[in-house]
Amino acid sequence: MQDKPTSFSIKHWSDDDKPREKLVQKGKSVLSDAELIAILIGSGSRDESAVELSKRILASVNNNLNELGKLSIKQLMQFKGIGEAKAVTIAAALEIGRRRRGEDAQKITKISSSKDAFELLQPHLGELPHEEFWIVYLNNSNKVIHMAQLSKGGITGTLVDVRLVMKQALELGAVGLILAHNHPSGGLKPSNADKQLTQKLKNAALALDIKILDHLIITQKDYFSFADQSIL
Repeated sequence: MQDKPTSFSIKHWSDDDKPREKLVQKGKSVLSDAELIAILIGSGSRDESAVELSKRILASVNNNLNELGKLSIKQLMQFKGIGEAKAVTIAAALEIGRRRRGEDAQKITKISSSKDAFELLQPHLGELPHEEFWIVYLNNSNKVIHMAQLSKGGITGTLVDVRLVMKQALELGAVGLILAHNHPSGGLKPSNADKQLTQKLKNAALALDIKILDHLIITQKDYFSFADQSIL
């Protein structure tokens, strides 16, 4: 006869090991990612605690919360100890975090540096599994007038309509443009296609007295700026 499975509920842990109490007493910033996820799932399995299970889940995505956020409910349920309810809780919490960053980005109305542009665009591009090309339209004070997706599917596989970019810039009264696209692979090195398209748009913009202020390649946590690297 098998023993009844033991639940490694947080309430049975010693005080020093309880992430809920640790959060209340010391603040949320002192908790590790694994401890925060352990609070979400509440208990582990017969073989491991909630924190140990959380560490194993994080290890599967190289301890990258952005990658964890990409896992589907079914993928999360592949881990022993994670049922549908726990998987949904993890997915919901990470989506709230993503939306929170998106709201912070909406507060950026003026672009003063490549970092400002990255913070504005990362929530839209950073976690996509495919490539997209976006344009940010600015006025003469570098304030954002409009931003929009121009193409989807990769620069080499999708036609970027230069005329459409310039037409919209004139309609909006924009005098500066920031180009941006993502690299789902995580690489930051610009390709020849990236450089050629940048030059093509720059030449077209100059004829209309519009400046291409930067071109960003965006990944989950980092970016490459053509302007910062003096190759614009």
